[in-house]
Amino acid sequence: MKSATEGAVTMPGPQLIRAVQGRLRAEQGEFVPKPALPIIDELVGTVLSQHTSDVNSGRAFAQLKARFPSWEQVAHAPAGEVEQAIRCGGIARQKARRIQQILDAIAGREGSLDLGRLQDLDDAAAESYLTSLPGVGPKTAACVLVFSMGRAAFPIDTHVHRIAGRLGWVPAGASADKTYRLLAPRVPADIRYDLHLALITHGRTVCLAQRPRCQHCVLLDLCPYGPDAGPSASPAASPAASAAADL
Repeated sequence: MKSATEGAVTMPGPQLIRAVQGRLRAEQGEFVPKPALPIIDELVGTVLSQHTSDVNSGRAFAQLKARFPSWEQVAHAPAGEVEQAIRCGGIARQKARRIQQILDAIAGREGSLDLGRLQDLDDAAAESYLTSLPGVGPKTAACVLVFSMGRAAFPIDTHVHRIAGRLGWVPAGASADKTYRLLAPRVPADIRYDLHLALITHGRTVCLAQRPRCQHCVLLDLCPYGPDAGPSASPAASPAASAAADL
């Protein structure tokens, strides 16, 4: 099977991507989707998740909802009160401002704080709507699409971004947005949600940002980074990577 290339990088084919998903799922156990939240809840929760841990972002979201039971209350509250409610999630001032900007934009377009009509749009139209909101990029939109709307999106979070780079699936130094544009369309639609969660778990437990546990990695023979466990490893220098690229 021929694979498209960008620069010196051989983009993965669907067989290779399925093989990676299968190995990770065999190691991690059954795929369990996240509980679906309403669209605005998922949108705000994803904003709160930026540049912090899941524990801190979850606490910030819970405190925000406890302090302001409705999104209308959040939209009309003094910015300082919103900031105080989400302080544990980090960069609270910027996130409070962004959340209120998003809510104001939705209210202005929809006449209320309800995005239920996005369910009637196709994937491209729903993504376009979401990314037109203040500060909402492809990753945030993809999270809303897959987690809240059940669409076949493939968010690129920090773990997915890191692992894709180490596997040689995207050019070295590619931004998260570029990784999304290159990789998301190549992931088979039926495994996008599953693979996203599997890569996150792998990034948290094995393919760590610092000191990755390559000796315990079920993808080691497919990974040009792994044999040397260092950023200087060259994708072109790995026979395993070259063979796997034909999948």
